[in-house]
Amino acid sequence: MTKTFIFGHKVPDTDSVTASISLSYLKNKLGENTEPCILGDLNGESKYVLNYFGIKEPKYLNDVKLQIKDINYHKNCFLNENVSILKGYNYMIDNGVTGLPLVDENKKYVGMVTIKNISRELIKGDFDYLKTSYQNIIETIEGKELLKFNDEIIGKLLVASYKSTSFIENVKLSEDTILIVGDRHSIIEYAVKSKIKLLIIVGNGNIKEEHLELAKKNKVNLIKTEHNSFYVAKTIALANYIKSIIQTKEATVFDENDYVNDFIDISNKLKHSNYPIINKKSKCLGLLRLSDISDKKRKTVILVDHNEPSQSVDGIEEAEIREVIDHHKIGNINTNLPINFRNMAVGSTNTIIYNLYKEKNVDIPKDIAGLMISGIISDTLLGNSPTTTEYDKIAMNELANICDFDYRDYGINMLKAGTSLKGKTREEILYNDFKVFSINDKKIGVGQILSMDPNEILEDKIEYCNLLEEVKEKKAYDVLALFITDILTNGSYILFNSESKNILESSFNITNLEQGDYIAGCISRKKQIIPNIMEELEK
Repeated sequence: MTKTFIFGHKVPDTDSVTASISLSYLKNKLGENTEPCILGDLNGESKYVLNYFGIKEPKYLNDVKLQIKDINYHKNCFLNENVSILKGYNYMIDNGVTGLPLVDENKKYVGMVTIKNISRELIKGDFDYLKTSYQNIIETIEGKELLKFNDEIIGKLLVASYKSTSFIENVKLSEDTILIVGDRHSIIEYAVKSKIKLLIIVGNGNIKEEHLELAKKNKVNLIKTEHNSFYVAKTIALANYIKSIIQTKEATVFDENDYVNDFIDISNKLKHSNYPIINKKSKCLGLLRLSDISDKKRKTVILVDHNEPSQSVDGIEEAEIREVIDHHKIGNINTNLPINFRNMAVGSTNTIIYNLYKEKNVDIPKDIAGLMISGIISDTLLGNSPTTTEYDKIAMNELANICDFDYRDYGINMLKAGTSLKGKTREEILYNDFKVFSINDKKIGVGQILSMDPNEILEDKIEYCNLLEEVKEKKAYDVLALFITDILTNGSYILFNSESKNILESSFNITNLEQGDYIAGCISRKKQIIPNIMEELEK
């Protein structure tokens, strides 16, 4: 069963992380194969939650781009380097390929041969020299073993084409001679007395008993075949080790984890048709043909707590989105097929998932209930955010009953853990919970940090403002701001780049906005901050 990855947005917060885990648990209970993932480092709050309920941190997912392993390439399409050329040729014909990776005894890639290499060998090869195994010769000329003393046969080929007396008088045989002959007994006797490397008797010719005994004594390898001298002489060169015709130029290989787009770019430059696929240990996995790339299986994903490509994993356009569960505005994500899209105007994605458990009649374990209520607490600020709905309150109360604790006490401790700035750089604080939006070709970047002591940041507001100016220039934001939300007073302090001042003044109806000004009641980026800015930009 294909695995489906479930994940939230690029900058993980508690709602997105816990939603990924809780939804994955539900899906797996319903018989699916899913895995929760994260797209970035966890913040302090999320780590606190996972540690509290003893849940392992989800796997980091770098991207969902198409990889070679997602292509239906010719897996296990390779041969040992010591098979015969003929066997390699037949293998290519049987498997409909024009190239073949070769491997050693440990299946490590050693080289590549093609039909062109074999054609070149048949036309311009060294026809009077053989270096191969005894078994390769048997298989190539369809022979029968008579005597075998050597696994490997190396020597020069001769065909006894003269009359016997001329051959014996004029042709010198040696221990590296491979002789092809019929039932010409005088030549056979001459050959075994000369201790040649291999004697091939064609046409199912007979060999006298005394010659056979002499061959045993002199350790002459013997093979018999029903084929005639012409056939054997024409065919036997194909018994050579296939490694003998490996192309001189090193073939381009790819790792199974390489991206398909990179493969296409390289193959378009090289104009080759066949590419060996290897793993990190150089073991060959098979052969990828350029024509194979159309037969692909995209990674399947479910998005939670977001539905905009800019907030999602790299390569999302190459994946198959199966489902979206979110509580934000509907963005510009596209799919090739109809999907399940669950979007509700609630304070937390986990509230939606809680209702899915109810709909599917699946019991919620205590640890999963703890994750879900943590997500709701985080996104609604313990129910104080204007995004909080009756659905969120009902879910929090029922999940708290499963957890058997006072969720307000737990929530305060959880939020405290999330507001700690210890050891964080200014840039890490800016991007701790950062979202990017676009409208009318305008690019908006809004960071939000929850705090119980906003002065930790405000006392360094000049440095933060300088950082915002730098980021604005580097990444071309039209509006860039950092909101420091005070959990205790339910309001936010605002820092911004200078060019955003007029837009922000109009967005929040403030005259002469200054760095670090406090906006009472402003705590929801989704329902208050972003809508106000976007409405102003639309004007």
